[in-house]
Amino acid sequence: MSLGSQLTAKKDLIKFESDSITDWVFDLDNTIYPANSSLFPRVAERMTSFIANHFNIAEAEAAALKTRLFRQYGTTMHGLMREHNMEPDEFLFYVHEIDLSDVSYDKDLDDGLGALSGRKHIYTNGTVRHAERILTAYGIRHHFDHIYDIVASEHTPKPDPRPYQHFIEQAGIIADKAVMIEDMARNLKPAADLGMKTVWLVNDHDWAATGAEEAYVHFIADDVKQFLASQQPTR
Repeated sequence: MSLGSQLTAKKDLIKFESDSITDWVFDLDNTIYPANSSLFPRVAERMTSFIANHFNIAEAEAAALKTRLFRQYGTTMHGLMREHNMEPDEFLFYVHEIDLSDVSYDKDLDDGLGALSGRKHIYTNGTVRHAERILTAYGIRHHFDHIYDIVASEHTPKPDPRPYQHFIEQAGIIADKAVMIEDMARNLKPAADLGMKTVWLVNDHDWAATGAEEAYVHFIADDVKQFLASQQPTR
């Protein structure tokens, strides 16, 4: 079967039985909001700015360093910690203080999350503050019981499997009754290994699509709203 056929088949198998799922785990960036949004590029721009200022280098050199560290270590911050012994707090605060003045209440997102039975969680390589700002801007903060962030994971980013285990223990999640929704396909492997069902949200970037054809990606949706719509009860 070709990759295209595999992905098409996965897209056809996305309906979950509501009484079999107790917990829904959502990534934040490029998941709660679509990958084609301008929000994550705003974070990336601030990463480049921080690196340029910290190392006193040109923006182009800083951008190249940011990208290399991200690809090599899973997050730019983790790379800065590993290669430059950087303390993470200042970096994390700076890069996530993005302008959200153009983000407003999203009724479709609110209604879609509200229609899901069971608890909802955020598991992000960002920070709790960043997650709360995004969720509040969209008017959906009240849906989420638990936010697990990069600080809670002791700055170990996805897809390292260790924080996944810590997360489900901390949140009281029974893995085989949970679903994880992510824009980076390879981040779904530890969730699947624990017994979760997984949903990849289509993203054209190679770093996000890597692993999309693997068996640990169970289902595929175009974006989070399409996924939520697919879970609505049949009338």
